[in-house]
Amino acid sequence: MSKYKVLFLDIDGTIIKSDDSIDKTTITAIQQAQKAGIEVFLATGRPLHEIRELADLLKVNSLIGYNGAFAIYQGKDLFREPMKKESVKQFIDIAKKNQHELVFYTKDQNIFTDLEADCVKEFIVKFHLHKNDTYLPTSDYEVLGMTLINVESEEIALYKMEDEIHLSQVNLEGMRHCYDVIRDKVNKGIAVQYILEHLGLSKESAIAFGDGLNDKEMLMSVGEGFAMGNGHPDLFQYVKHKTTTVNDSGIFNGLKILGIVE
Repeated sequence: MSKYKVLFLDIDGTIIKSDDSIDKTTITAIQQAQKAGIEVFLATGRPLHEIRELADLLKVNSLIGYNGAFAIYQGKDLFREPMKKESVKQFIDIAKKNQHELVFYTKDQNIFTDLEADCVKEFIVKFHLHKNDTYLPTSDYEVLGMTLINVESEEIALYKMEDEIHLSQVNLEGMRHCYDVIRDKVNKGIAVQYILEHLGLSKESAIAFGDGLNDKEMLMSVGEGFAMGNGHPDLFQYVKHKTTTVNDSGIFNGLKILGIVE
């Protein structure tokens, strides 16, 4: 039985390769980790209603979605932390004023400011989003996460209206004009800490893999944090390990270092 008890895996750029496929070694690594008694969580910025097919493929029943705002353990809800409605309204107003697009995620839908915008269509295709609708100001949404689209790096400062919210660049080729909205008190790291406490596990018994800056808090909240070789350059300073890229068996090679796979 492994001394490690839980494994947290980002999806895009960590499990899913640049050509949208999953390497066979990644599936093997997850299977061997589960066989060793390790609980595997998918931990993503994506909405959970869009990753069910992937979770079923990998036979994973524990999930963190919306960059830490919603967690499920073995099929049962653990917690849900929606954004403040006034914050959501502020982001929508700033985006509209500056000709940016955004999507916010509810428990069941992806709500876009303009479904016909080219950058939005590209975003939907890249992330295989299906449950999409157009924002209606008269609707009362419970927003769990948000991504800004078509934003230049020099425009990030437009959205710094709260100290407890920051933007994290999406670390995928062709999508770097997109930024996840991250809450300092609601992120993947806070979710990991909550789960470890809930399960009565130590930080040292936990492993995590990620590639983006939205993974930073998660990788710092476990004993064995791995940045993928294709990770954002600013991520490496926060992790214990650097593994190979997602296209070169990064998860498998990282778990091999720990003696979990062979």
